[in-house]
Amino acid sequence: MVFSIMLVAPSWGGMLNGLLTLRGAWDKVREEPMLKFMIVALTAYGMATLEGPVLAIKSVNALSHYTDWTIAHVHTGALGWNGFLTFSVLYWLFPKLYQTKLHSVKLANWHFWVGVLGIIFYVVPMYWAGVTQGLMWKEFNSDGFLQYGNFLETVVQLIPMYQLRAVGGLLFIIGALIMAYNLYKTAKAGQFLADEEAQATPYRQKNDVEHKHPWGHRWLEARPMTLTVLAFIAVLIGGAVEFVPMYLVKSNVPTISSVKPYSALELLGRDIYIREGCVGCHSQMIRPFRSETERYGEYSKAGEFVFDHPFLWGSKRTGPDLHRVGGKYSDAWHYNHMDDPNTMSPGSIMPAYPWLLTQELETDSLRARIRALRKVGVPYPEGFENGPAQEELEAQSAVIVANLSVGSVEAESDREIIAVIAYLQRLGIDIKAEPTESVDIEISISTN
Repeated sequence: MVFSIMLVAPSWGGMLNGLLTLRGAWDKVREEPMLKFMIVALTAYGMATLEGPVLAIKSVNALSHYTDWTIAHVHTGALGWNGFLTFSVLYWLFPKLYQTKLHSVKLANWHFWVGVLGIIFYVVPMYWAGVTQGLMWKEFNSDGFLQYGNFLETVVQLIPMYQLRAVGGLLFIIGALIMAYNLYKTAKAGQFLADEEAQATPYRQKNDVEHKHPWGHRWLEARPMTLTVLAFIAVLIGGAVEFVPMYLVKSNVPTISSVKPYSALELLGRDIYIREGCVGCHSQMIRPFRSETERYGEYSKAGEFVFDHPFLWGSKRTGPDLHRVGGKYSDAWHYNHMDDPNTMSPGSIMPAYPWLLTQELETDSLRARIRALRKVGVPYPEGFENGPAQEELEAQSAVIVANLSVGSVEAESDREIIAVIAYLQRLGIDIKAEPTESVDIEISISTN
């Protein structure tokens, strides 16, 4: 809690500094659209920077993480702070650049109110959805079972919230288009000021002479490139202190002996999974809470991700967590689910991926991918990419095609869907295997 207060104090100092600058001049806010945008931007900044440290508190994060609460929090800053601050600056800058007045104050005011409504319609439903998700996921009935064991029971409750969010986003974009038109007309009415004599230099020289700061930091502030380079060096040093021990002290890297690198087919399937944006809706990290282990299975261990580059823990669960999905369903289930999710999960809002069933799997880059992963520590055997990888890929593909035929699904072995199925069936199963004493690296193939 103390650390959270330390984090929020400087941010709120900046917000209050901005708001209190307008003391005695609040009447100008009614007249100047630029100030309206600035006030909302500063307020959104203050709210977002207060909420961020609050979300870092464990008891709050237990409820909020992986929910739309985080989406609402981020967009309070993205739309309110970054968006409205940008609009404010542009409304101030264009008349200066083109030596004229703003084309229409009325349009700017329209933009302001449309934009504010857009933020409200975007953020408030997401807060509502986030709290709904967090509470429903953790709800147990009187018999000790999950009240909403089917993940879709939560999803269908959120559809109206997503629709309202779409309305909010549309309003925000409409406001931005109004601004673009207003600024375009402003530019057309004026003449661009290509060169302007610097006005700040005499003041800066006077300020340096008459108001020397005891710490002398004004010298550094007046040299932005020098300040940038020094700040970059400081960040590099701080980063090195954190990361270097992870590479030099092997015991700092948690490992589990039964966890092996992905097979060649699984590796390609993982890349397709990332390419299609699946990680945007599905997380791959089960937290050590009863509600999560009851729903998904054994909680995730750090050593299970040692060969994941990058890891796919995710930050949002529009769909269920997939870390223990391996072996939970048949290969045919995954095939049909990707072709038409509603056939396997009625009411699902997941889009279909029919092209995975027809697109040929690209394997030309497999060698380069394996070599790259070996360089970052994945222990693929030397020469694995020069022949054994392709042989293993074909063998695993044949197994999956045979499994699909059992489920009355006819598929070709060189399609992308085969690789995706291989990857999904691998998720979370290594920890179930018996630990081995051998130091030899073997690439495990899932036959589920």
